[in-house]
Amino acid sequence: MGEIIEISQGDTQQAPVNGWGDTMGKIQYWCPEGQQGQQGEQELATKMLQIQSKRFYLDVKQNRRGRFIKVAEIGADGRRSQIYLALSTASEFRNYLSTFSDFYASLGPPSSENLPDDGKLKSEVMTKDNRRYYLDLKENTRGRFLRVSQTITRGGPRTQIAIPAQGMIEFRDALTDLLEEYGTEDGGFKIDLPDGRYMRVDSKNFYFDIGQNNRGIYMRISEVKTHFRTAITVPEKSWANFRDIFADYCERMREKGVASNVGMNSGGGGNVLSEGRGSVVAQVPSPSTSQQPNPNPNLDSPLMK
Repeated sequence: MGEIIEISQGDTQQAPVNGWGDTMGKIQYWCPEGQQGQQGEQELATKMLQIQSKRFYLDVKQNRRGRFIKVAEIGADGRRSQIYLALSTASEFRNYLSTFSDFYASLGPPSSENLPDDGKLKSEVMTKDNRRYYLDLKENTRGRFLRVSQTITRGGPRTQIAIPAQGMIEFRDALTDLLEEYGTEDGGFKIDLPDGRYMRVDSKNFYFDIGQNNRGIYMRISEVKTHFRTAITVPEKSWANFRDIFADYCERMREKGVASNVGMNSGGGGNVLSEGRGSVVAQVPSPSTSQQPNPNPNLDSPLMK
């Protein structure tokens, strides 16, 4: 299936370089078979359906955010359209296909006299995270079909496929086969995340917490004072860019002869000490304080929930 590879960006037992040697530590990345060194998608299975003049491809894929099904429709003219379904959404869609199929079976022959103005015979809506799916059983001069439209609530293009009504059962059975083999859990790759860290500079406390959600891995950097707290969230894919920018500023300040003000002379964060429950404390000496602060404040940290 693949392997877990470990990329080291520093050794906590050695002196750091430009203050960044032990900051990033070791991070594990999942690399699917045949894609080592890349962070792309892995295809697990595929099914092809021929329904009237259309071909449908149902591909089970996975990436670091989880597993999902890509449904692609290829029309008789070669046009292609596609939607994406998380496995849990695909399971819900499979159930709706049964409902729509039963409703379709209860309808009489097509009649233009009783046809609604918009052509809709039955409609439902599915919601998953920031995606919304509109299911509309419609009828026009070419027949009855199920239109599945996918939209992103935060903006973005609307994509849709149209399944001929006569093929809804076949489509449902194909989905069922895939879901029975790969389950209905979306879960992404659960990897061992780096430990959280803590640093004190003058009167400020900084907390570095690593977390993972359905969008991927992230770092939350919190700045805490007595009556003040603020935080930013940095996606894992941009950590290297942040590191390079900080390292560049550190180097520029060193060249200007003010390296001591940016932690260059103190080893870029001081000693790394165990602080219980896997957390790590980076102590930065400060002329204004010699007392070690409480390392476990009541923070809304993704690692403390």
